[in-house]
Amino acid sequence: MDLGIEGRTAIVGGASAGIGHAIAQALTAEGVRVVLSSRDPERTRAAAEEVGAAAGIAWDTSDVAGAERLVDEAEAAVGPIDIVVVNTGGPPAGPDPLAFDDAQWEEAHRNLVRAPMALLRRVLPGMRERGWGRVVGVASTSVREPIANLMLSNAERSAALAAFKTLSREVAADGVTVNTLLTGRIATRRMEAIYGSMDEAEEAARDAVPAARLGRPEEMAWAAAFLCSDRAAYVTGAALPVDGGFLRGV
Repeated sequence: MDLGIEGRTAIVGGASAGIGHAIAQALTAEGVRVVLSSRDPERTRAAAEEVGAAAGIAWDTSDVAGAERLVDEAEAAVGPIDIVVVNTGGPPAGPDPLAFDDAQWEEAHRNLVRAPMALLRRVLPGMRERGWGRVVGVASTSVREPIANLMLSNAERSAALAAFKTLSREVAADGVTVNTLLTGRIATRRMEAIYGSMDEAEEAARDAVPAARLGRPEEMAWAAAFLCSDRAAYVTGAALPVDGGFLRGV
């Protein structure tokens, strides 16, 4: 399927590895001029070269004000931004949901809610003026079914999803869509860290996931590429699980 986005411009966050990296690859393969972003400058540059991105610009989402700089530099490299993929790492886990202190809550809120909103405040007016735009957030199935030990992620990703849904209704008539992907158990370094090894993560997935395996980052990326496409023009405000059937709710 021709996704109709060749020549479009994009910022893809958290793209030095894992799901963000796969999304940057998928969009680049569709002819999108991608600005790849992540926290570490060296890894950002290396990842941009690897996927053939138009540019690699480091941005730590804990620096909310840095969203302005990111977009300014991205637009200098590729022109007005048509597509934004919001993807940030998860906050710390812990067995006691009441044990997180104020600083941890504030950090999680900054990374998962305030930074994405700062980025969208900067890019959405231009998308609306031009009559075309795509925003895709990468969240988690925890927004539907909270996951034990992930209090900060459960709460703050749910807040971000509500914000995205609110925005989707505001900008839909201007040709801009705002959607969210809900990740299940995907074979990334975070999954490896949680289970101690990728083999252990795969073993756990065989029992817990109806598809009986971990998902692959590229499977997330294919879904993201569709939501970024011309073909998905009538899909907005959606939260799409890519989880091998893991969610139990209808």
